[in-house]
Amino acid sequence: MSDAPDLPDQREGAPHPCATPVLYGQQAAEAAFLQAFGSGRMHHAWLLSGPMGVGKATLAWRIARFLLAGDGGNMFGPPDTLDVPEDHPTVRRLRAGADGGLLVIRRGVDDKGNLRRDITVDVMRRLHTFFGLSAADGGQRVVIVDAADEMNTNAANALLKALEEPPANATLLLVAHQPSRLLPTIRSRCRDLRLSALGPDDFASALAQAGVEGDAATLAELSGGSVGQAVELALGGGAEIYADLVALFATLPRMDRARALRLAESMAGKGNEVRFALFLRLFDLFMARAARAGVMGPGPEAVAGEAATLARIAPHAPAAQALAELAPALSARARHGRAVNLDPAALVLDMVLKTEEGLAPLLGQKA
Repeated sequence: MSDAPDLPDQREGAPHPCATPVLYGQQAAEAAFLQAFGSGRMHHAWLLSGPMGVGKATLAWRIARFLLAGDGGNMFGPPDTLDVPEDHPTVRRLRAGADGGLLVIRRGVDDKGNLRRDITVDVMRRLHTFFGLSAADGGQRVVIVDAADEMNTNAANALLKALEEPPANATLLLVAHQPSRLLPTIRSRCRDLRLSALGPDDFASALAQAGVEGDAATLAELSGGSVGQAVELALGGGAEIYADLVALFATLPRMDRARALRLAESMAGKGNEVRFALFLRLFDLFMARAARAGVMGPGPEAVAGEAATLARIAPHAPAAQALAELAPALSARARHGRAVNLDPAALVLDMVLKTEEGLAPLLGQKA
């Protein structure tokens, strides 16, 4: 049975996990899987967990290629790598979505071509059909669920049944960004394969592989080390938006109104929807970093001048607390306004001016 990779979940500007040539920084996770494989005590279900954007889906596809190729195509002793040659027939079939040994369970798209909010039971029932077919050459069958923590309740129960009664030579790979959201009975039937956050060198290499241009240190700070989110930030001008936020709040305690207006107007108009969505996310991040700096002192700078700005707007714990309390209300207010199609420029201006108003009494300046 084939689940042709129409790739509705591919991040714009980055290779899909099925076509990512190299997985950086996850040697320990790969080694743990290979050790289990080589010992002959392979678990039938694996939970690939860890921070978003560190390569969990890429590892799932590497494991799928390895298993379906048959020991990665290596017949000389236990394998020491998941690598499979690019010209291997299995690799070609998987790239074309034509390997009957693989089923990919994902959210899928609705009638408008948008990704659905969750994985439904109708999608998960494909497991029953898949496992009911004759096994592909070599007897291996692999299921990738990406992401398992996006299943609704009925889909999770359907998956649980498959985990309880797996067919021979079947391997289920569950990608999970938030494994705590999974049923305990699902987690208990999987072997955990945890992936770690990427170090600076691996992060930079992964960005280069994705063809992303920009300062790797800045993107690492703004994305929390998620390569996937870093790609979105780079394509949407996230570093520049964040730098504009830092520069604007550096003018407190008396905000530069002209600068605030220019920033707000840059979010308005057709074609700026992605930019506005990025602004909302980065505003939350800026407020969180400011609140943390007010308590613990500033950490590494995401952009030049950030440390001085954070020290200016959160010079002490009371200011940090005010920011921590103000941020959720402002974000909720802006997201509601976005949902009902209010003017993005007005929403942005409201957010920054309300922040100024909330901080003014603590910074020795009336709004």
